[in-house]
Formats: sequence, structure tokens, C-alpha cells
Amino acid sequence: MSDVSARDLSVVLDGRTVLSGVGLQVRGGDWLAVIGANGAGKSTLLKAVAGVLPYSGEVLIDGTPVRRLKPRERARLLAYAPQSPALPADMTVFDYALLGRTPYIPYLGRESRHDRDVTASVLDRLDLAPFADRTLGHLSGGERQRVVLARALAQQAPVLLLDEPTTALDLGHQQQVLELVDRLRLADGLTVVTTLHDLSVAGQYADSMMLISGGRVAASGAPADVLTEKLIDTHFGARVRVATGPDGRPGVHLERP
Repeated sequence: MSDVSARDLSVVLDGRTVLSGVGLQVRGGDWLAVIGANGAGKSTLLKAVAGVLPYSGEVLIDGTPVRRLKPRERARLLAYAPQSPALPADMTVFDYALLGRTPYIPYLGRESRHDRDVTASVLDRLDLAPFADRTLGHLSGGERQRVVLARALAQQAPVLLLDEPTTALDLGHQQQVLELVDRLRLADGLTVVTTLHDLSVAGQYADSMMLISGGRVAASGAPADVLTEKLIDTHFGARVRVATGPDGRPGVHLERP
């Protein structure tokens, strides 16, 4: 299990401060859900932690600053699945997912049988095995989203960063993907950080939550402490009713005016 933390994390893009002084702490094996209104800075936060965007401050994995790691070292520790990646239309599903094994393939070398077996297993778990030979340009939006997740899972990194992993998925595949991530987290001790629009879904799966508003942390803690009617009204401009389910987790329901 790997702990993930950030200290005083700030990101400036095109002269505009998108994140300012953000701190987070995720214990190894836990699931943190980052929530917030559109444009709050959720995706930017994941990109900064993943090393995709420049930032000031510090990102650490097990106490080691990510900046000190070589790219292949970082990729063995941290896998990132963006929300809307550029997908090569002519690449097959299998070959794209196999890219997740790149950190383990020697320079100028080829993938091993183990690399191909890991990739095939991930595709099977995500109900993508029948599409293994299909090109990415001939997939639906939901299928493409699962392929992006497959590449990240094939990486077998102890830290998994998922930006809106259920975007474009129907209800059944949303549940399938989230349950798979949760099973892998529990079985393999993965540390998971996701952004999620659906507050009820976030409350059902996350161990802890962080609410981002205007590039800053507005609230953090257990789901029941973050998913409150007052905070949702203030930062989402939505009237809701928050009810605690039999499992003790909060559910968010819209209230008509």
C-alpha cells in the first residue's frame, strides 16, 4: 500500500491560478473522492498529482517527492486515467491497453507473455475481451472510457488516479467499473483517487472526500462530513436532501423548488 500526499499544491495556467495551496493526504489502500462544481479545479488537481501539469508545492508517494522519480519509476507507482484522452483511431483495444505495461518493458524490447496475460485479464474484467481486436475509432463513448481504464489497470501501479471514470457509461457499466475498482483496491491494497460528478456515487464508494471550490479546499473528511445540505447548497447552488442509508453512507437527493 502506498500513501499519497500533497502540500501547498498550486497550479497556474495561462496566467490564471487554477489551484491554490491545496493539501491532501490519502492513506495506503483508501479511496479519496474529489468533488466540486464544473471548473472548480478537480481535473487539474489529478493532473498535477499525476505529473501531467507543472505545479508548485510538493506531491509525495510514501514520503518520496514525485519530482525525484524518473518517469518509468513514477509510472510503476502511479497510474492515471484521464477523462478525455486522445485515442489513436487505428489502434486496437488490446494494443492500447497493453501500453499500460510500458514501464515494465525494456528499452528497445518487446512485451513479455506476462504483459500480454495481464492485459488480457484486465480486458476480461472490464467486459472488453470481445472488443480486443477492434480499433478504437469503432468504439462507443462508453467502450472508449472502459479502454482508458483498462490501460491504467494494466499498469498495476499501487496508486490509481481516475478522472471521472464513469463518464459516458450506462448505469450497469458504471456499477461494474466502480465495483471492479473497489475489489481491486481491497484485494491489492490500491490507493485510489477519483473525481466524480455524482455525489451519491462518491458517497457510496469513497472512504474520504474533498470538496474543491474556486481552486481551494472547501471541505474534507468522511463522506458524511462533506456531503451536507449546507455545503452542497453553497458550492453547487443546488437544493438537496441528504439521507443516511442503512450502511451509514450518505445519499444525495435533489429537492424540487
